[in-house]
Amino acid sequence: MLMTKNVRLKKSSYDEFIEKTNFSIGSTTKNTIMNSVLHKSETRGHANHGWLDSHHTFSFANYYHPDRINFGVLRVLNDDIVSEGRGFGTHPHDNMEIISIPLEGDLEHKDSMGNTTVIREGDVQVMSAGTGIFHSEYNKNPDKPVKFLQIWVLPNKKDVTPRYDQVTVGDLEKENAFYQVLSPNEDDAGVWIHQDAWFHMGNFEAGTATSYTLKKEGNGIYAFIIDGEVEIEGQILNKRDGFGLWNTSEVHLKSNSPSKVLLMEIPMNI
Repeated sequence: MLMTKNVRLKKSSYDEFIEKTNFSIGSTTKNTIMNSVLHKSETRGHANHGWLDSHHTFSFANYYHPDRINFGVLRVLNDDIVSEGRGFGTHPHDNMEIISIPLEGDLEHKDSMGNTTVIREGDVQVMSAGTGIFHSEYNKNPDKPVKFLQIWVLPNKKDVTPRYDQVTVGDLEKENAFYQVLSPNEDDAGVWIHQDAWFHMGNFEAGTATSYTLKKEGNGIYAFIIDGEVEIEGQILNKRDGFGLWNTSEVHLKSNSPSKVLLMEIPMNI
């Protein structure tokens, strides 16, 4: 059984972030020209702690880049590899929507709400940190590393009751098409968060062409290429590249090789 529990933290990471940035990127008021920002994989921040090999698309921990603080309400996109039997000890979060997407291996999660679970490839996990939560994450495998994406999204509601959920999205997969894994709606496909955001994933054969229509005016799109090579609005993207677009209502994708893509529709302003 998944449980929720209020834990009040003294310091709000949400408030600290709002003080440091004014969300200048992505104004969508009168501009009708599509804008974009490209983050090539080799330009990401990198930290290797021995047990943890992590690449940061946006500023995180000891990596700071003034032009790479966030993309709208998308605050963190970390590409992590954790060694066998190692992991993150118990640590706090508050007022953040935290999404984990395993790519290989098994990741064990424990939290102050009483949840002890394991997520693996094909699962999506979400925590609404709200008033405060403590949790740990460990590689459950004794003989191989675990690889996963950890994503932080700023919420549209502060100080909510913390909650945890995870789903297996294998049954949602569609051939050569995007399928939804996250939304703002509790009764919709995938997990849900306190934000007007929609995440879709897709596995595409070479030569596949598709498009995505944004669900809310004023939102932007951030595409993260998990594997392969794709072309989005004329931009060639390779494995672990990131590409953000805003001031558009639709984006077009073509796969140049077998590819796996995470597409995140998120508000550009808060």
